[in-house]
Amino acid sequence: MRMVMSTNESNLTGFILLGFSDHPQLQKVLFVVILILYVLAIFGNTTIILVSRLEPKLHTPMYFFLSHLSLLDLCFTSSVIPQLLVNLWDPMKTITYGGCVVQLYVSLALGSTECVLLAVMSYDRYVAVCRPLHYTVLMHPRLCVTLTSMAWLSGVATTLVQSTLTLQLPFCGHHQVDHFICEVPVLMKLACVDTTFNEAELFVASILFLIVPVSFILVSYGYIAQAVLRIKSATGRQKAFGTCSSHLIVVIIFYGTIIFMYLQPAKSRFKDQGKFVSLFYTVVTPMLNPLIYTLRNKDVKGALKKMLEKILDTNFT
Repeated sequence: MRMVMSTNESNLTGFILLGFSDHPQLQKVLFVVILILYVLAIFGNTTIILVSRLEPKLHTPMYFFLSHLSLLDLCFTSSVIPQLLVNLWDPMKTITYGGCVVQLYVSLALGSTECVLLAVMSYDRYVAVCRPLHYTVLMHPRLCVTLTSMAWLSGVATTLVQSTLTLQLPFCGHHQVDHFICEVPVLMKLACVDTTFNEAELFVASILFLIVPVSFILVSYGYIAQAVLRIKSATGRQKAFGTCSSHLIVVIIFYGTIIFMYLQPAKSRFKDQGKFVSLFYTVVTPMLNPLIYTLRNKDVKGALKKMLEKILDTNFT
């Protein structure tokens, strides 16, 4: 009974996100860098969503999924970075219990959704390259909506399970989180009971949302590589490669950092490595995605140019 009361007392007072307090000389520099990256991420992802919606030429399954990816990145960064910026500036570095709960549920739901959505996008690329004549028939709007809905619902389902199980752990007055975000692995470290079941559940969820999608993506790109190699013209091969390269780069960056963070025992994580890896996929990756897709995609660049020309014409007339 005393343990429960102590836990509830800790919960009501909230947590201290230690973040990068071990490196005080870096905090102000990180504040400026992260603020700039956050602004770029908001601008870039908002631009992708607007271009995908406003340009009729981009009303295709590829850009439908891309706009959802940008929406995910917008929401994900906004669930993490504002609190991070506050804590980098504020020496108290506190977060309310309710704020931590919201951050935990929302960020895990969005991150899990993105894992599934990237796998869905690889299927779209497979159909585009390997079944080009049947692309419009196979990737019809109803299927695209269904696949996207499945991605979002799977993210909500996994956070309801994982986050709820994590918050049921007794923290016994421990309220110093050695991280800058309320994540499942770091909150498990605060528990004063055996977390073997929670770690096993986290490992199973990591297999379902990391290894399975990555395996699906690898198989898809295996078929894509075979199809590209069968194309005789160099121009055709280059065009097919260009269709998939942006998505492949995003997949490597996103899954590489997430797998490093989640597919290892909670007790064995190096704290500084974990923080900087988390910083990469919460701040850098959402900023890079729009750049990767715009700089390497002629359609998006053309649509952006057309939009800018319309804006300039409207301003000067």
